[in-house]
Amino acid sequence: MANHMNAAKHKVAGKSILGGAMIIAGTAVGAGMFSLPVVGAGMWFSYSLLMMVLVWFCMLVSGLLLLETNLHFEPGASFDTLTKDTLGNFWRIVNGLSIAFVLYILAYAYISGGGSIVNHSLQALGIALPQGIAGLVFALGLAFVVFISTKAVDRITTIMLGGMVITFFLAVGNLLMGAEPAKLFEPDGEATYLPYLLAALPFGLVSFGYHGNVPSLVKYYGKDANTIIKAILIGTSIAFVIYFCWLVATMGNISRVEFIDVIAQGGNMGVLVAALSDVMSSDWLTTMLTLFANLAVASSFLGVTLGLFDYLADLFGFDESRLGRLKTAAVTFLPPTVLGLLFPNGFLIAIGFAALAATVWAAIVPALMAHKSRKMFANSDSYRVPGGTAVIVIVIAFGVITGACHLLAMADLLPVYG
Repeated sequence: MANHMNAAKHKVAGKSILGGAMIIAGTAVGAGMFSLPVVGAGMWFSYSLLMMVLVWFCMLVSGLLLLETNLHFEPGASFDTLTKDTLGNFWRIVNGLSIAFVLYILAYAYISGGGSIVNHSLQALGIALPQGIAGLVFALGLAFVVFISTKAVDRITTIMLGGMVITFFLAVGNLLMGAEPAKLFEPDGEATYLPYLLAALPFGLVSFGYHGNVPSLVKYYGKDANTIIKAILIGTSIAFVIYFCWLVATMGNISRVEFIDVIAQGGNMGVLVAALSDVMSSDWLTTMLTLFANLAVASSFLGVTLGLFDYLADLFGFDESRLGRLKTAAVTFLPPTVLGLLFPNGFLIAIGFAALAATVWAAIVPALMAHKSRKMFANSDSYRVPGGTAVIVIVIAFGVITGACHLLAMADLLPVYG
């Protein structure tokens, strides 16, 4: 009887771990992955892989440091509460502003990427639209879904995620089979690789951003540290495997020199998809890749703007009435949509800026909170990330270096390929 109960308990735990892992992976993986092969073209495949391992490890540890702090509070405590109670109001404001900035700039990035991929899709049908207008159509259509309700977003995102899985495996599976080892390991063009890693580092950081979900997992699982750790580890590992397949699929089919043309055209999603379409074996598979790109950017946009919508509704005290939701929608969608009209090709630039702000709330703040909470709860037997103070120093250094790399690249002080 006891064995039967243990088996049942283990079975339920296994299911819930997978659910948590899917939340982490689903949050991390999105339209941002389309930036990885473009910004990795300079250092190419081997160094791109090295960078991804480094970023995966640091972002995994920073998430666990956030979990360590979170477990000292009651389940349901928000990121805002944790920051205020451990680091005080200054860091609470800095953290809140950085989260809001990341959500806004990603909303703009996905409008830019959405406009690009919608434009590419329409061109295949013989319809020509200015990219800014295509971005406006993309933003207005999905903004209406967020305006309706959270349930509408939930249902449509679920359908989109199912479609993403199917189209990803069909399109990327074909590209993986056609990948050429020579293109991956004997790249053409100049023989300089490693210096390009620094400018690409911020884009890697954005690709493993899931930290806003850690308090949600503590609320869902309670203070079950082992289950949450496994969910984070499995979820980030799934994201890593997807990125690995994506890098092989893109860099194994498009040569390093050919990426110069992709970058020259702005490196947006539609340009990369068009380049991949040229090497695919059939129009049907090209359609699958285009559909995947559309679903990826749409689901990312819905996820980001729903978070921003709820954050702003709480910040400004807008209610759930139709007028209240209309006010929230205006504050949420107008700024990024106007930016999308004015600067339709800012996808890569926006992702870089998101990384700059994300270094604060996804790396530096979790490490500082863990350092402070270890002093505040010195006698607690709660979960503690192994590695002592050294791990905290590594994560803070990673955040500072990544932020500095973005600023140096903006100032043209780091080599950028293309």
